[in-house]
Amino acid sequence: MSDNVDTESFKQLERLRELRVSHRDLDYLIDRLQHDPMVDQLRIRRLKKRKLLIKDMITSMESELIPDLDA
Repeated sequence: MSDNVDTESFKQLERLRELRVSHRDLDYLIDRLQHDPMVDQLRIRRLKKRKLLIKDMITSMESELIPDLDA
């Protein structure tokens, strides 16, 4: 059973890493697009929404990784 937990934890950490990379990539893309006057503002808003969704997913996963402590 310990191996199963370790494998699951590793998968969660890997997914968390992927989400962080996606979030950073979106941040970079949004920053570049905001400096281009020819870019559709709707596209930028959609990218910002996706970035926010990813941030929420990261926060949720980080919260799940924190062990529960009984007071």
